[in-house]
Amino acid sequence: MTSTPYTVADVMTTKVIAVTPSTGFKDIATAMERWKVTALPVVEGEGHVVGVVSEADLLPKEEFHEHRPGLIEQMRRLGDTAKAGSTLAENMMTTPAVTIRPDATLPQAARLMADRHIKRLPVVDADGTLKGIVSRADLLKVFLRTDEELATEILRSVVDRLFPLSHEAVKVTVAQGIATLTGEVRDGNLIPSAERLTHAVEGIVDVHCQLKHRAEKTSS
Repeated sequence: MTSTPYTVADVMTTKVIAVTPSTGFKDIATAMERWKVTALPVVEGEGHVVGVVSEADLLPKEEFHEHRPGLIEQMRRLGDTAKAGSTLAENMMTTPAVTIRPDATLPQAARLMADRHIKRLPVVDADGTLKGIVSRADLLKVFLRTDEELATEILRSVVDRLFPLSHEAVKVTVAQGIATLTGEVRDGNLIPSAERLTHAVEGIVDVHCQLKHRAEKTSS
């Protein structure tokens, strides 16, 4: 009943800075600083993503710079101590990489980021080839849509479709991303659906549904 949901492809960054498994520690750190990113996809061949190297993967090098971990600490933190002694991306990266497809919806991407506690996701096609990168900030782009644009979409994709006979009696206003629906409609049973579908419009922050059922006049 509503317009097609925004997907990762709609908001992702297609210009991606990546490294290869043989990229050295200093080059990785330099790339992160230059491009102001906290993680870089690691690719090989024709862009196949094999891992991700992040600031967290580099930190053990600094943590264990002044002291060598004892045997107990080495056993407890095998992964970190191994990274501390490494100099190449292939030995420091997190693998397999947590990735997402371009056709995934924004809520799917947000849930994956939350579940895995990560800020950026490499976007790959069915073959695992890098197509872009999507960040938390990218997912918030939909909230930059103007109030006028949101109101127009609600009228077109919700009101006109649910209430074809009484749509002219419905008024939609949006202020700061908060949508308000007022007016009377013939089919009161569809009012909950109107509120739910308005909530689903990308960029809507909240909904105040004040629609009322218009009782049909009966002849005496």
